[in-house]
Amino acid sequence: MGYIFDLRGVLSGQYFDWFMIGLAVTIALTCAAWCLAMTMGIILTLIRMIPFRPFEWFVALYVEYHRNVPLLVQIFVWYFGVPSLLPRPARQWINGHHGEFLLATIALGLAAAAYVAEDIRSGIRSIPKAQNEAARSIGFGYLGAMGYVVLPQAIRIAVPPLINQTLLLFKNTSLAMAIGVGELTYRTREVESYTFKTFEAFAVATAIYLAISFGIMACGAYAGRRLKLENA
Repeated sequence: MGYIFDLRGVLSGQYFDWFMIGLAVTIALTCAAWCLAMTMGIILTLIRMIPFRPFEWFVALYVEYHRNVPLLVQIFVWYFGVPSLLPRPARQWINGHHGEFLLATIALGLAAAAYVAEDIRSGIRSIPKAQNEAARSIGFGYLGAMGYVVLPQAIRIAVPPLINQTLLLFKNTSLAMAIGVGELTYRTREVESYTFKTFEAFAVATAIYLAISFGIMACGAYAGRRLKLENA
């Protein structure tokens, strides 16, 4: 008798709930890491734009580390290495407050920040220097000129690559299963282990990942059209 493809075995009862729980954790992890990445990306960009060589070297080193060390290794460093350097009360607090999720968020967010910083810096480079000089001439300081004049334009220009980074970050959350975060891939493995329906379980996970990915791309396309209309 040939193999019978049957999704009911992995979408019924508790197994469907496991998929939904995993999806919720994946979305939460993506959102938390995205917020950290955007915040750190903007900070790194502002630091790098300061005409002071040590700042530039620091940010360049940060970017090169996160772009050249495998993301899974970075996650392991944060999960196994960094807590061992902290005082015992800090380690106990982390262990008692969903440490796997917290450390995965930090690792994913800081890694994504390196790419976000480069995307925003590229956007800043495309803005005429005269705009920054004009902002400074009417009384804005460095942060004021950047925050009110330069950065808003740079982020608008950098929307397409930032959408790509968001999509990449969403997909990279699957690596968090390596340290026990119960995201979608982790829950899919659980469903597969209990039902022995490998193809069906990962078919469902694939469909979910594709649906969310297409949703992110659609939002990016919509944002791109809106920006073109506003700039027209």
